[in-house]
Amino acid sequence: MPDFKLPERAIDREASHKENADSDELKEVDHILEVDPKLEDRILRKCDYHILPWLFGIWLCAFIDRSNIGNARIDGLTEDLNLRGNMFNISLVVFYVPYILIDVPSNWVIKHFHAGYYLPFLIICWGLVSTFMGFTKSFAGLVVARCFLGLFEGGLLPGIIVYLAMFYPRHKMAWRIGLFYCAAPLSGAFGGLLASGLSQIKSGGYDRWPWIFFIEGAITTVYGIVCLFFMPHNPGHAKFLTSEEKKITMAHLKQDFHGATAEEDIEREKFDWHWVRMAFASPNLWMTSLAWFFVLIPLYSFSLFLPTIIKSLGFTATNTQLLSVPPNFCSFLCVLLSTFYSDKLKMRGPVMILGSSVAMIGYIMLLASHSAGVRYGGTFFVACGVFICSPAVMAWLSNNLSPHYVRATGSGFQVAFANCAAFVATFTYLSKDAPDYVLGHSINLGALVLAIVTVSLGIMYNKWENGKRDRGERDHRLSEDQSRLGHRHPHYRYTI
Repeated sequence: MPDFKLPERAIDREASHKENADSDELKEVDHILEVDPKLEDRILRKCDYHILPWLFGIWLCAFIDRSNIGNARIDGLTEDLNLRGNMFNISLVVFYVPYILIDVPSNWVIKHFHAGYYLPFLIICWGLVSTFMGFTKSFAGLVVARCFLGLFEGGLLPGIIVYLAMFYPRHKMAWRIGLFYCAAPLSGAFGGLLASGLSQIKSGGYDRWPWIFFIEGAITTVYGIVCLFFMPHNPGHAKFLTSEEKKITMAHLKQDFHGATAEEDIEREKFDWHWVRMAFASPNLWMTSLAWFFVLIPLYSFSLFLPTIIKSLGFTATNTQLLSVPPNFCSFLCVLLSTFYSDKLKMRGPVMILGSSVAMIGYIMLLASHSAGVRYGGTFFVACGVFICSPAVMAWLSNNLSPHYVRATGSGFQVAFANCAAFVATFTYLSKDAPDYVLGHSINLGALVLAIVTVSLGIMYNKWENGKRDRGERDHRLSEDQSRLGHRHPHYRYTI
C-alpha cells in the first residue's frame, strides 16, 4: 500500500494544535503550583493522618511477627521442638529465601492490584501463617511456616516505599519513612513486653511460647482486615483529598521529579522493560543496595539475638524480655529525630555514616568490656545506630530513581539484595560462642566499617554527577525522548 502523508498545512495545523495544548497544560500546571504554602502543608498533613498510621501498624505487626521467634526461643521453643546445633539458625535463614525472591515481582504488580488492597492482603496472609506457627510440633513444620511467612512478608517493605512515593515529594520522604519504620525498634520493645506476659499462659496443651504466636498472629490478621477498608490506592483514589488537592498533589510530584513528568502520572504509566533496564543501570542502585547489605547484617542479628545477648549477661528469661525494651525504645526516638533532620537538611548518606559510627561504638563496648552493665549499655548504641540507617538508605534510593516503574524495580531489588545479609546475620551468634559472642560482634563491627566506605563512595558519585549536570555536560540528552529520561534528565539533581 502507498504511504499516506498529511498535507503540509494539515501537519502545521496538527503541530500547532499540539503546541497550544502543551502550552495550556503547562499554564495549568504552573497555576496549580502557585498555591498557598499553608494549603500544601494541609495536604501533607491529610496524607500523614490517613496513610502513615496504617503503615506504622503494618510494620509494627510485621517486625513483631518476624522477630518473635527470638522471644519464643528463650521460652522453650528449642527444647519443645528438640532443635539441636544450628537448627534454630536454619529456621531463621529460610525465611529470607522467598522473602528475597518475591521483592521485585511484587513491586511490579502492586499498582495493578491496587496498593490499598494488595498491602493489606499480604498482612492478612502472614498474620494467619504466624498464628498457625504456634501449632508447630517439629523442626520441619517450623521451617515450612517460616518459608510461608517470608513469602507473604517479602513484598511489603519495597511496596510501602513505592506507595509513599505516590503521595509525597522526594525530600519529604525520609521523615515519613521514619514515621512508619520506627515501628521496627518499637516492636522490639513492645514485643518483649507482650512476650513476657503471653509466655506465662499454659492452656489447652500449649504452654508458654505457642501463645506468643497465637495472640500476636491473630492481632496482625485482624489489623490487616481493617486496613482493607481505609487505605487509598493513590492520590486519585484518596477520598480525604478534594479534587483541587488531588491536582495539586499530582502537579507537585511531577515538578519534584524533574524530567520525569510525562511518565510520572501514576494512573497512566505502563510497565516497560526500558524502565527496568534504567533501574539496573543506575550506580545509585548498586551503591545503596551494597551499603544497606552491610547495615542489615548488624540490624538483623541485633533484632533476632538481642534477647540471647542480654540473657548471656546473666539475667533470667523474664528479666531478659523486659531488658530488651529500653534499647529498642531509645532507637525508636532516634529514628524519628534522624529522619526529621534528614529531610530538613536534604541529606541521606551523612545520616548513614553517623548511624554506622554510633553502632560501632556499641560493638566496641560489647567486645572490650567484661562488665554486664557496660555491655548492656553497648546494646543502646547498637540499636540507635543501625536502626536510623535503614530509613535513610531507603529514602536515598527512592529520591534518586524516577519514574514509578524505575523506582519500583530499584526499591524491590534494593530490598532483595540487602536482605541477603540475613544469610550472614542468622549465623553470627552461634550457641558454641556463648556467652561472649566475640565472633558475632566482630562480624557486625566489620560490616559497619564497610557500610561507611560504601556510603562515602555513593556521596562522592552523586556530587560528581550533579556537578556535571550543573555545568551542562549532560545537556546532550535533551535531544532524546525526554519522556523516557527519568532520573537521567539533565535538570534532575541527585540527593546526597
